[in-house]
Amino acid sequence: PPAAPAPVTPAGGGAPSFASELSGAMQQMESLQSTAGQQVNALIHGTSQDVHASMIAVEKADLAFGMMLQLRNKAVQAYQDIANMAF
Repeated sequence: PPAAPAPVTPAGGGAPSFASELSGAMQQMESLQSTAGQQVNALIHGTSQDVHASMIAVEKADLAFGMMLQLRNKAVQAYQDIANMAF
């Protein structure tokens, strides 16, 4: 995948920017999905018997994906609201 743009931080060096927070959340979601995929593959191929841990990993990945989907929906809605404003 292409490299992510460098995060923009406030001039005062304070809290991280929204872009860096979003990038971190996306990386965490990808990590959770990868872990879930690996655990499910291990169950399918018989190298793991831990169904409980696999189900937890799948649910964590599902929750993270759902959160990112809702965040996207809110961002699209905010963009549409701004685009429809009368100046």
